[in-house]
Amino acid sequence: MAAATSPRQRRRICPQAHQPFVLACHFDVTSGSGGRCARSSSCCCCGGGPGPGEWSLSESRGGTRREWGTGSMEREGGKNAAVVAVVTEPRFTQRYREYLEKQKLLDRQHRVAKMPDGTVALPVLGEALREQHLRELRNCVAPGSTCIVTQLLHPVPSKKAQSCSPAQRLCLEVSRWVEGRGVTWSAELEADLPRSWQRHGNLLLLSEDCFQAKQWKNLEPELWETVASALGVRRVAKRGRVSPDGTRTPAVTLLLGDHGWVEHVDNGIRYKFDVTQCMFSFGNITEKLRVASLPCAREVLVDLYAGIGYFTLPFLVHAGAAFVHACEWNPHAVVALRTNLEINGVADRCQIHFGDNRKLKLSNIADRVNLGLIPSSEEGWPIACQVLKQDAGGILHIHQNVESFPGKNLQPLGSSEMEKEHWPYPQQIITNQGTNGATGDSRRKTLPAATKPEWQRWAESAETRIATLLRQVHGKPWKTQILHIQPVKSYAPHVDHIVLDLECRPCPLVG
Repeated sequence: MAAATSPRQRRRICPQAHQPFVLACHFDVTSGSGGRCARSSSCCCCGGGPGPGEWSLSESRGGTRREWGTGSMEREGGKNAAVVAVVTEPRFTQRYREYLEKQKLLDRQHRVAKMPDGTVALPVLGEALREQHLRELRNCVAPGSTCIVTQLLHPVPSKKAQSCSPAQRLCLEVSRWVEGRGVTWSAELEADLPRSWQRHGNLLLLSEDCFQAKQWKNLEPELWETVASALGVRRVAKRGRVSPDGTRTPAVTLLLGDHGWVEHVDNGIRYKFDVTQCMFSFGNITEKLRVASLPCAREVLVDLYAGIGYFTLPFLVHAGAAFVHACEWNPHAVVALRTNLEINGVADRCQIHFGDNRKLKLSNIADRVNLGLIPSSEEGWPIACQVLKQDAGGILHIHQNVESFPGKNLQPLGSSEMEKEHWPYPQQIITNQGTNGATGDSRRKTLPAATKPEWQRWAESAETRIATLLRQVHGKPWKTQILHIQPVKSYAPHVDHIVLDLECRPCPLVG
């Protein structure tokens, strides 16, 4: 193990996945600068530099602080993610433990781990750990001690954590606290406790269907401190219904803590956002992974509903898009988007267009357009057609919630009289069923095996509508082809969130 570091310098441990508790690459990190791997730039486990899940510098009101970048999120019943731990020599363990307990930094849900070199790793609440704590441990609590930070990839739950589930532990601690306040514990109160939640680092996000009984009101705000203590967090928020204000502002109330900013990491991409102001759907992870694998090198992309960068960032970071025009009208999401572009190093390849995308002035610029709004992105279809390159066309990724009630016929787009008034040249609408040469059989090969008939009917009606819009916007016929229908998640009973990949190309001029 390395010698103790100075107050302005310490070593960072890059996690390695081959076996538990292995200290892999060592980084020398000094305040205000980054870090490079002591091995080489071709290190197999980190590539030679800091990445997600490691310590990073960020600015706060109190000056430079170090934050853990995992943004870990856990659900009730899920497996524990890696945890942050402070490593020191065995003779200093008790002093470290007492200090960490006093500072409310000790992670009581995991056991202290003995490292292969004989040192000891004490699990801590990573997002609450700051550089000042490390300085105090090194210089005041145990002078001369080795004080480094590592990540335990396979943490062992403590005996206390193993004895009951998080939900059981919550019930036990809340009931004891309630009775200590002179309130009778009842089956009604127990049934009103949460059974599931989201955890964003040290922030717990409760669902709207818990703590609804009137008795809870008289127990606030101390109630939320008890909940936080029981589940090992520092902040608590409660989710409500998404506001129907067009910006999809979440009705989230912060119950404990001074701010709602959290960090989450998906596929190596860091997302920072305020849970009280911005949406973040964990159910879209499969689509974000798919987007990241698309061949977008040298392409210009327009993301009409960028949010905090759910799809903008995968297109830039992993798919290799040359440039993205990101449209968003929620001012809080724009703040988060700008931050996320910066911390992921792609701000120079993205332009943010703040405001209503229906008023977007761009045209004839995009190779690809993402329309990631549900339940429907139909209001954005005309502008999507407008921004496609006139001479080459491109691909639309159209999100939609589609109902699949047994026995219910889907109402195709454009079937009403009002819609038909906007279709002056029906004989010139070209779809992949006709003049583009693609047959019905070839199209079906692109659909997933589990495609429902309702999904295909909606896709075909959307394709027809897009072909009409392209003809109206560009003044000439276009050919369209359904490339793929991707299921994302079940949004509600009999309602599926799907994505249609639609290829749109201008027809060659005849004569």
